Parts: sequence; structure tokens; C-alpha cells
Amino acid sequence: MREMIIIDTDPGQDDAVALLLAFASSDQLDLRAITTVAGNVPVGQTTANALRIRELAGARTPVHRGAESPLLFPLETAEFVCGPDGLAGADLPPAQGEPAPGHAVEAIIALCRAAPDDSITLCPLGPLTNLALALRLAPDILPKVKRIVSMGGALGLGNMTPAAEFNIYVDPHAAAIVYASGRPIVMMGLGVTHQAIASHEQVAAIGALGTATGKAIHGMLTRPRPGGLGTTGHPMHDPCVIAFLLWPELFEGRDCFVAVETSDGSQRGRTTIDWNGRLKRPANAHVVAGVQAHELFERMTARLATLP
Repeated sequence: MREMIIIDTDPGQDDAVALLLAFASSDQLDLRAITTVAGNVPVGQTTANALRIRELAGARTPVHRGAESPLLFPLETAEFVCGPDGLAGADLPPAQGEPAPGHAVEAIIALCRAAPDDSITLCPLGPLTNLALALRLAPDILPKVKRIVSMGGALGLGNMTPAAEFNIYVDPHAAAIVYASGRPIVMMGLGVTHQAIASHEQVAAIGALGTATGKAIHGMLTRPRPGGLGTTGHPMHDPCVIAFLLWPELFEGRDCFVAVETSDGSQRGRTTIDWNGRLKRPANAHVVAGVQAHELFERMTARLATLP
């Protein structure tokens, strides 16, 4: 039986690869909707990017435009990493299609309400604004949520500040709401995603697929990137979320209590992860800390080869 999922995203190169991996895995994943949020770039551009990626894959999944800004803080974006349009290197044409009617938060609520209990997996790849709004506006959807598999946070150093990973930093109040939801959460933080780096040979193999998808991904993974981001290659942050749904045996972690810092200071967006259980508080997330990176990219490339 396929797993019903909603991908909430702010594309972003690695978001694009995550979406493409989900499109290539329709035998296992029932992607009900893509919802967009402001993050890597403003929400108008993340929505256009989701449509561009959908068209690259030849898919028809509805795309709903979502929150334009975090709950309380002004929006901070990441063009310095992903380029002015968020998809530097992809060389994709403008989208031909339009977003589906209705706000992303409304779509999340409606899809969850229509689903059986414990049946729908939420896959946020960007700031958690849309999910927090949905959970606050419609707490009745909580029993419908099987789990939340999220890219965000850090066991160690952040990538936006020394303390914080980008997605949590942008909207820490939303992250605090989601982590307090009481539903099962899988946290894909920088500790694991900085291990998910393809070798040069694997990146070349994606480019050698001979498809439009392979060409776009190769361009995104080989584009010039600013230094000081903690890795020499291009970490595949967001594809780890989809890969975890497909191949959980490639990942390892432990259940932990995670607290999110919401103050507007040097610790803003920090995820304090009680890895060793010192606080004696019940775990609210399964924190993933390890991945078999080589096998992940081998399997991912094989899936992506099925796309146009």
C-alpha cells in the first residue's frame, strides 16, 4: 500500500531533487499535494519553482501557494546559496501551469480531514510555517497525521548561524508548534544531511542519464556555491526526507527530546537535542544522525533515471 504524503517545500535545489525523487517513486508514495512556503526565496518564486519541477517530471500533482512570511519574524531568504531564482544551475524554462486554487494551509487541512486516522505523512522541506498554521487552525487534523518527516535543525553547528539550521532559524515559532504537536516526528538535521554527499563519480552518473531531469540535477549539483557551508560537496538535505520514506534501513538515529529556541538573539532557531537523555523528558522526535550515503545515491540515481 502506498504511503499518502504532502510535501511542503521552498524550492531550492535540494528541494527540487526531493520532489523529483518523490515523482519517480509513485509506486511507493501517493503524493497528494505540493504546498509551497517562503524560505529559500519568496513564496511567489518557490511556487513557480515547484511548478517548473512538476513540469520537468511530467507530473500533475496540485501545487498550492502558501505562507508569505514567518509567523512573527521578518522573512530571511537564501539567494546567496541557491541563486536569484532558487534553482541556479537547473536551466529550466518558466512554468506553463498555474497553482491550484486555495491556500496551502487550507489544502493541508482539507486533505488531512479527508484521510483516515494515522494515514497521512507530512514532509516539510522548508520553514514550518504552513504546518504550524494548519495545526493551530485545525487541531482536529492531528489524529490523521501518521508522522511528520522534516528536514531541519542541527545536532551540532548550524548553517545559518553557529546555533541554527536555516529552516528552523527562519520560523522558529512555527517549528516550536510542530515539535509540540504530539505526533511522531522524524528530524533530518544537518548532522545527517551533511553526510549525504554524492561522490564526483555519482554526480557525473546523474548527468550521464541523458534525460532532461538528469541534466537539470547535474547542473544544480555542480553550480558554483559559496564557501563556508561546512561541506566540500553538495549535501542533499531534502532528498533525505523522501529517501527515509523509501529506504529507512539506510538511516540510523534515536528518539530524543528536542527544544526549539524562539528568542530573537544569538540562539534563535537552535534545536537543543537531548541526545543522551539528561533532561529526563519524553522524546518528541526521532533524530536521524547517520546515513549510508553511497548506497543512498546509487538508489536515488536509479529512481531518477525513470523520469523524462
